[in-house]
Amino acid sequence: MAKVEKSVSIKAPVEKVFGYMADPRNLPEIWPSMVEVKDVQPSPAGGYNFGWTYKMAGMRLEGASETTEFIANQRNVTESKKGIQSRFIWTYKGEAGGTKVTVQVEYKVPVPLLGKLAEAFIIKQNERESDLVLANLKARMET
Repeated sequence: MAKVEKSVSIKAPVEKVFGYMADPRNLPEIWPSMVEVKDVQPSPAGGYNFGWTYKMAGMRLEGASETTEFIANQRNVTESKKGIQSRFIWTYKGEAGGTKVTVQVEYKVPVPLLGKLAEAFIIKQNERESDLVLANLKARMET
């Protein structure tokens, strides 16, 4: 499985940042490859379960994520077993009047679908996209 870990400091309260990220309907606003979020339903763990359409290497992939851990203003974990197998761990910590957001992602590149040669390219692309998602979140929260 490929892994990515990135952090950003945001000049906004934890409650604002966490509240925005807890609603998956906001993801397409900050995540360029997230084409659509749909079928959003409350999760028994807290947060939401949802379906999504994601663009990877020019292909549209459909999937679904479920919240497996939800601690308000601290941590939100979602896992996908359909589409792109992945686990996203978002953590939020108050710091100097703002919030430090860290995302840890483990995912499996759908090699049979995209090909072994594309795997290294996709991993690099997802590293860059993680930086962009956090930069977009920062810009959105600081306005």
